[in-house]
Amino acid sequence: MPRAGLRHCPAGAGMLELPFLPFCALLGGLGAVCVAFVSAWCQRWRGGFAWDGSAQMFNWHPVLMVTGMVVLYGAAALVYRLPFSWSGPKFPWKVLHGALALVAFGLAVLGLVAVFSFHNAQGTPNMYSLHSWLGLATVLLFSCQWLAGFVSFLLPWAPAWLRALYKPVHVFFGSTILTLAMVSCVSGINEKLFFSLKNGTTAYSQLPSEAVFANTLGLLILLFGVLVLWALARPDWKRPEPDSVDAHQPLLSAER
Repeated sequence: MPRAGLRHCPAGAGMLELPFLPFCALLGGLGAVCVAFVSAWCQRWRGGFAWDGSAQMFNWHPVLMVTGMVVLYGAAALVYRLPFSWSGPKFPWKVLHGALALVAFGLAVLGLVAVFSFHNAQGTPNMYSLHSWLGLATVLLFSCQWLAGFVSFLLPWAPAWLRALYKPVHVFFGSTILTLAMVSCVSGINEKLFFSLKNGTTAYSQLPSEAVFANTLGLLILLFGVLVLWALARPDWKRPEPDSVDAHQPLLSAER
């Protein structure tokens, strides 16, 4: 008997299907590990957290960015892949998708406030590194993506032709923003290690324990993001469109 969470496949398809829900649970656990790792890095090696313009205020920046721009954004991207979202009204899932993305954006804004406030308090120049350019561009693109999605898909008076025209653009930039977020986080981790592991500490080139831990965090972020992108690319995990062939094929009872 086919497992719940999979579409009906024709006999002889010859392809082993992967259940989405166990994969989703695994991905959720990996996202939690990413948040735990970045929090532990900042607490154990970077001195903890504060909101006073000190280095401890900066530590909120990586935590909020990883949590918002990678983990929550990835969760928002996968809302329409949930099998029980394939039937019934689509509007509640649109609201959930938009709400998760909005929370992710709010955390990203707080992360920017933390790093700019730290720089200003310490007299450090802003926006001089490739990481800062890339990170700010990602957040700005994310804000445009959310606003355009809200106007096109959530406002009741948005015409159907506008939704059909903008949908592939929205999907493309959704994956692009996640990719840029991953690159921004990994480059930020690397930049922080270069700045921190020098005078009075073991050099980064000697690979001290902090470097091993933070590099592992970077790999976990990349793994999480790549798995999200892979899930988004699988055609058998996409919500069937009303006029598609899949929409007229019987789905398992767990999906109805």
